[in-house]
Order: sequence, then C-alpha cells, then structure tokens
Amino acid sequence: MKEQYKPLFESFTFKSGVQIKNKIVMAPMTNYSSHEDGTVSEDELHYYERRAGGVGMVVTACIYVSPNGKGFSGQFAGDRDEMIPSMSRVAASIKEKGAKAVLQIYHGGRLCPAALVPGGDVVSASAVASEQNDGIVPRALTESEIESIVLDFGATTRRAIEAGFDGVEIHGANGYLLQQFFSEQSNTRDDRYGGDIDRRLVFPLAVVDEVKRVAAQHAKEPFLVGYRFSPEEATTPGITMEHTFRLVDELARKELDYLHISLMEADSLPKRGAEPIKSRLEWIQERVGHLVPIIGVGSIRTPDEALRTLDVVPLVAIGRELIMEPDWVEKVESGQEEQIRTKLSRSGQADLTVPTPLWEMIVRPTNWFPVGD
Repeated sequence: MKEQYKPLFESFTFKSGVQIKNKIVMAPMTNYSSHEDGTVSEDELHYYERRAGGVGMVVTACIYVSPNGKGFSGQFAGDRDEMIPSMSRVAASIKEKGAKAVLQIYHGGRLCPAALVPGGDVVSASAVASEQNDGIVPRALTESEIESIVLDFGATTRRAIEAGFDGVEIHGANGYLLQQFFSEQSNTRDDRYGGDIDRRLVFPLAVVDEVKRVAAQHAKEPFLVGYRFSPEEATTPGITMEHTFRLVDELARKELDYLHISLMEADSLPKRGAEPIKSRLEWIQERVGHLVPIIGVGSIRTPDEALRTLDVVPLVAIGRELIMEPDWVEKVESGQEEQIRTKLSRSGQADLTVPTPLWEMIVRPTNWFPVGD
C-alpha cells in the first residue's frame, strides 16, 4: 500500500477489549433481502461475506427488537429466540472473513409501515405523525409498554451474544424510536418520558443501561456496545446541535465503546445550535472524543477522503462505496486504489453480489448511485 494510507490499516482496540484489524468499518445499510418470517436469506449472507474480508468491522443492517418495531420489508428479526439460528448465520458469515460482527438493534416507532406491525398498531413517543410515513398517526406508547421495549433491547442483545456477534450498535438515529423520544418534535409527552430534555433522554439512556447490563451478565468474551445518532433534524422544533451536545455528554458517561454519527456528508456543517465554523464531526470530537471513540461516516468515497476523516476521528465508516466496490479496502491495501469502481454497470449485480431487492433500489432512476450502461 502507499505510505500515506497506512494509518487506515492500523489496528484499534475498544474499551471492551474487542480489537479490529484496521480502522475501516462497513456502515449499516438496509438491504431489504430477508425472508418474510424475519430469517436471513442466502443472498443476504453472500452479500456480507463479499464485503467482510477487508474491513475491520461490519455493522449489520438494523434488526428489530419488538414485533411492532419492523420498519422495512425484507428486514431480519431479533425479537424472539427462534431467530437466534438465523442471526448466528449472519455473524458467522462476517467473522469467517476476518471482520468483527456488530448487530445494529432498533425499533422503527412511527416510521413502521402499518402493514408490517401486528394489527397495524404503529407506535411512538407521542401521537405525532411523520412526513416520512404519510397518513399514519402513531399511538403514544404507555409507560408499561416503554418499559417492555427497553427489556426487548436487552433481550435482543442476549440473542446477539448467543448468536456469536462481537457487539451491538444501538440505533438512535435516522428518526427511529429512540430519536423520536429525544426530539421535541415527535415527543410531546408530559410524563417522566417527555417534556424537558432531561425527560426526553430517559428512554434512550434506559435502553443503553439495559443493553450494557445484559452484555455484562451474558457475554463471556469481550463484547462491545456502540450508539448511533443523528446530530440534527430539519424540523422546527427538532434536534439541534445544542441538544446533541447534551446527548453525547450523557452517552460519554456510559462507558460505551463508540459513538457513530449518522451523516450524509462527513464534513457537513451545523445548521442550528453550533457555529458553522467547523463540521459537526469536529464539534462532537472536540466535545467528547477524549472520552469515547467516534466513528465518522458520510459519502467517504476515496482513500484520501477516508484519511481526512481519520484526521478528525479515530474510525471511518464506508457505506455505499462498499456496495459499488466490495473490494474497496483490499484495493487500497494492495496499492490498487486507482482500480476502485466509481460507477455501477446495470449488468453487474452478480459480480458485486448484491441481493435483488437492494439492486432494484439502487438502479431506480432516482437513486443516489452513479450508474453507467
């Protein structure tokens, strides 16, 4: 490899003791390819196998922890013990190629399609609709239901341990249930789970505590726990950088293995709650990076862009680029970065080992991939 890219290939050890062979992470991406019963498909396994040979760690697509938390067709399930054999196949497919396997766990909340949840009963922090799920007004969860979902996150963590995963990533980003409780746009409650920012934090922090408790109780080997979040929302009211600073302050006290920032552009600037004199990533690294490792992500296409992100934070996640170029890491490591694919051929699905449901999403006219003929 070229000398300047060596920092990308240094090993990294998390607080839990989990060590990864390099500082490149496969970002979590929905692939829409599991069976209707929530079990993983062969195509999905091959998709992970194809991409797990180069990166240090793979964070899977999100797995739902409660029956009413399924947010996508073709999503794999972690809400019951019958799913452990299926989950084990995902973990094994990743680990056999040399990467650590991290399961992203979540509840979709008000973003779940009514057709995918029992009785069409879509739930959230409050009865506030989302533009992303048109025509659905969710039902506000009761306090006992909230407590039950907290336990569901713990139970799925136990299943992840039994299935052989090296860790879990709590999905508190992209408008899903944990974010719905944290945001004043979607949380209008007046009980202990809503109101001021202290109470809007109660549910997300309870999930963190339960996941860590279960990991400590059940994991016999080093097992990491991370947390993903979105730093801002476009709505007013909604999450601002000022709110996020409070969130990361609290998360940093939880002795998590990492924080993973959900960004479309790694170098994007704040809109509200912080001066746009440096990127969101830089603000958060400055705030808590000395306490908890930060993973940077967001349209990192080239090794030079990955290096620039690594100048800010200790770990770099790559998403779409690993769909378009499964050998991205290997090509950089072997000094063949000029051979990295920058366009998809419409006839290249088999070569790239992309499941058909994901491929059909990619090649739509409105997709965000550069697609050639």
